[in-house]
Formats: sequence, structure tokens, C-alpha cells
Amino acid sequence: MKTFLFRNKLLTFALIFVAFQVLLAVLAPTLGFQDPYNQVMIQRMKPPSAINFLGTDQLGRDVLARIIYGYRTSLVTCLTAVGIALVIGGMLGMLSAFYRGWIDRIVMRFMDILFAFPILLLAIGVIAVIGPSTWGAAIAIAIVYTPIFARLLRGPSLVIVESEYVMGARAIGASDARIIFSHLLPNLASVILVQVSLLLSAAILVEASLSFLGLGAQPPTPSLGLMLSEGRNFLLLSPWPATFSGFAILFLSFGFNLLGDALRDTLDPRLRTQD
Repeated sequence: MKTFLFRNKLLTFALIFVAFQVLLAVLAPTLGFQDPYNQVMIQRMKPPSAINFLGTDQLGRDVLARIIYGYRTSLVTCLTAVGIALVIGGMLGMLSAFYRGWIDRIVMRFMDILFAFPILLLAIGVIAVIGPSTWGAAIAIAIVYTPIFARLLRGPSLVIVESEYVMGARAIGASDARIIFSHLLPNLASVILVQVSLLLSAAILVEASLSFLGLGAQPPTPSLGLMLSEGRNFLLLSPWPATFSGFAILFLSFGFNLLGDALRDTLDPRLRTQD
């Protein structure tokens, strides 16, 4: 495994880049960052210094601490959303391919209806029903990405269902659940892994957009999109909160996108280089 990682330098870099950001978010309470909620009004809109490495915002809160805790908000929201979309959409896609017939037609037509809506517009519509919050944004993103997983997994599932080993499993009396979880799902693992990484990258941008519009995490919860929205009003006086939160969104999204591309190049036999 170690030799494999060192041989794939892009994948190694992507894993380290993503792991570093995730560890910062997970270990934030133990790394000695300042309280992201603490307001020191006499220190508001200060430039980067030895005390506040990335400066302070309009309420005197430490920008670095709020960015790190904003990572936590974005990761929790997006991981929850993509996880829900994967479970629901993936199962619908596999069941459609496995049973075909009227189940396939009904499920995929419903997925087509969801696909007809622009991603951000559909997410805003869902939040308008359930209310703006961190979990509201997660549910909205999950609904938006469910048809993506359904259609993505249905295609290769149609091929696997017709394979000889699946036909053999049916011939010896294996149950539908056993075939799906023992033969169908394991053969889709590489596709799922790549798509999860790529959709996490896109979900981070959607979550930041919703928070920027005031439909995601609500104040005073640290959120990268919310920081960008609040900081834009003070760009001439103090550009630090908006600038650094924008770079944080860029780095987090870029990391998962790079990881997805590296995994795709590594796991796809058509793209894999010969040793």
C-alpha cells in the first residue's frame, strides 16, 4: 500500500491535502485556537497580527478560528448530505437496474423530474419548505444529489446484473438481497468512491452558496459562506475575513476535486498507466 501511494504522487498529494484540512476541522477544539464566538469590539477589523494571525472581523472575532470551525460546519453538512444521497439514490439506482420493468420506469422518471430543476434553485426551494439551518442545507443538498447517484449507479448495475456470476448466483437460489449486497455493491465500490469525492467538492460550493444567501448555517455559527457574505460589506475597511474565507472555500473544494480526479485516474483501468 505504501509503495502504491508513493508511486501515485497526485493521489498522495491529494490525500495529504484533504487529510490536513479534515484534521484541522476535527481537532479544532484541541489545537488551541481562539473561541470563534468571542467578540472583542475594541479589536474589530484588525489586520493580521501575532495575536490574530488572519485578523479579526467586524465584531472582533478571530478570523482564523472562525475559518477552522467553518470547516467543521461545511464538512458535517456536506458529508451528511452526500451520505444520505448515496444511500437513497444509490439504492434506487441499483434496485431499478436489478428489477427493471415498472420499478425502473417509475424511479427513473422521478429522478428525471428532479434533474429538470437547476441545482441551486431546487436547494433553495427545499429550504423554503423546511427552513434555513445547517441541517436544512444538508437535506436540501441530499435531495439535489440523490438523482445523480441513482443514474450513476444504474448504468454499471445494468451490466453487472447480466454478468455470468450474477446469473450463476440466481441459479443456485441466492436471494435478491444477497446478490445486491454481495455481488452488485462491491463491484460498484470504485465508482462510488470517485463520485463521492467529486460530489463533496461540488457540495462544499453549494453549501457555501446557500450560507452566503442566508439559507444555510445561521449566525453566530461559523460558516465559510456566511463569513464571505458578512465580510463583503466591509471590503474597503477590512478585506481579511472575506478574502481568507474565500480562499478556505477554494482550498476545501479543490482538495476533494483533486482527490476525486486522482482516484478516477488510479482506479479506472482504461486510464491506469502500465508499469
